[in-house]
Amino acid sequence: MNGAEILLEALEQEEVEDIFGYPGAVLLALLDALLRSKIRHILVRHEQGAIHAADGYARVSSKTGVCLATSGPGATNLVTGIANAYMDSIPVVILTGQVSTDLLGTDSFQEADITGITIPITKHSYIVKDARELPRIVKEAFFIARTGRPGPVLIDLPKDILNQIVTKAASSKMTLKSYKVFGKGNIGQIEEFAKSIAKSTRPVIYAGGGIVTAGATKPLRALVEKCNIPVVTTLMGLGCIPSDHPNFLGMAGMHGTVSANYALDDCDLLIALGVRFDDRVTSGLGHKFATKAKIVHIDIDPAEIGKVVRANIPIVGDVHMVLEELVSRLTLPKVSEWWEQIHAWQRDFPLRYEQDGRLSPQIILGCIAEIARDDAIIVTDVGQHQMWVAQCYPITYPRQLVTSGGLGTMGFGLPAAVGAQIAKPGKNVVLITGDGSIQMTIQELATIAQHRLPVKIVLMNNGVLGLVRQWQKMFYEERFSEIQLHANPDFVKVAEAYGIKGMRVTTAQEVKPCLTEAMNHPGPVLIDFVISPDEVVLPMVVPGNAITDMLGR
Repeated sequence: MNGAEILLEALEQEEVEDIFGYPGAVLLALLDALLRSKIRHILVRHEQGAIHAADGYARVSSKTGVCLATSGPGATNLVTGIANAYMDSIPVVILTGQVSTDLLGTDSFQEADITGITIPITKHSYIVKDARELPRIVKEAFFIARTGRPGPVLIDLPKDILNQIVTKAASSKMTLKSYKVFGKGNIGQIEEFAKSIAKSTRPVIYAGGGIVTAGATKPLRALVEKCNIPVVTTLMGLGCIPSDHPNFLGMAGMHGTVSANYALDDCDLLIALGVRFDDRVTSGLGHKFATKAKIVHIDIDPAEIGKVVRANIPIVGDVHMVLEELVSRLTLPKVSEWWEQIHAWQRDFPLRYEQDGRLSPQIILGCIAEIARDDAIIVTDVGQHQMWVAQCYPITYPRQLVTSGGLGTMGFGLPAAVGAQIAKPGKNVVLITGDGSIQMTIQELATIAQHRLPVKIVLMNNGVLGLVRQWQKMFYEERFSEIQLHANPDFVKVAEAYGIKGMRVTTAQEVKPCLTEAMNHPGPVLIDFVISPDEVVLPMVVPGNAITDMLGR
């Protein structure tokens, strides 16, 4: 066998079914071997599309996504997507072609030190020097990517290694002597945690993406419902508890609900589960955040404990295991007065929008929720539409929402929807995007068309970079600079040029019949919803202000 065949055999051992990639000359041996492999290669139109598709695939499937790119520019085009996966703790294995080992360090054609470039944004990386080591390297890479705090791992594959003929590969036994995975938390700290719940009168659970990653929704609900504790989430935590659950107060932070932010500020016990206290929630004021509360912080990554907010009870461990251990030790707190206060906030400060008959984002999202099946996967890009989804769309189960959180990557949505649809071919996948975001990876419409993926694309087209414009409107006296997208194409014609059904909606009355037609169409559809550039996302916390200081509440 050559190195390429050994690599594919090792990937099959990891139950890899799909790879998202783009070819290049140094990968010819691997491309040839793929013809004889069970693994399907999904040809994208840009390497950034490959990494985002693998990312979206991993998010909805809970498996490790895999992408492939050639050396030099192919590898460097992956960098944004690798950083995106790293920030959101998504398990992805990245395969990059590389020049032959005898040319490394000579600045040869299409050589790039991709392992060096990506050191800050990968959990680990390998450059393969002997094809016989591939079984071990692949096994280690997948183990590292999916365990502990998940993240991307890169394997750099020199051309001569892929062509190397091997009569007997080395063992696949791992040799990870210094890699530690935390499991159960400290029992003493868990007992102290249980006692703190019993003593509290204003507890709040602050749940993040770690709940989703750990599959901890069941013990989370056991804690919530046994002790009747209110829950707020981060953007990445949406879906860890159904949006219609009576204890769910909404997303917290810059564009969170008033009741969620007020509860975080006024609680006497803050239970932080799988979160990293991002500045979009703390407003960059970690030392002034939840100052009335004793703080319990549970995270599998010890580096996150105390990094932003000091924890009174720090617990390093798998949040699923910790919560299971906790539930049997609980004494119920007295929270009736706390709920009276929360209900008053919910009554006085509901999410609202002007219902004046115009075509608004909230009407569009409400109709999608009504027409799409309850289990439809919702993918977003980054911008105003993303925040409207977080505020308004009923996310009812974990891994239903696919969005770029930590890095905030415009262009993520379209290729991520490709990955989501490949991972879940029987599900409705709805991409909600903007006219700025979609143009960053619009070439992936060809991937959707080639593979006949029935993704429904909801394009909120306001002709501007909406979130930047909103800030200029609010804080720069409407001095609008470099946010007008005057040369936008006719998106319906663009879709049709790719062989995709295109539709346009300009009035509120057209929304429901158009969405119904789109959802019943067997193939991909792009709907261009023309909305006003004056639409804004409210409420909003100005960065640097207290979390309770909200505009538009």
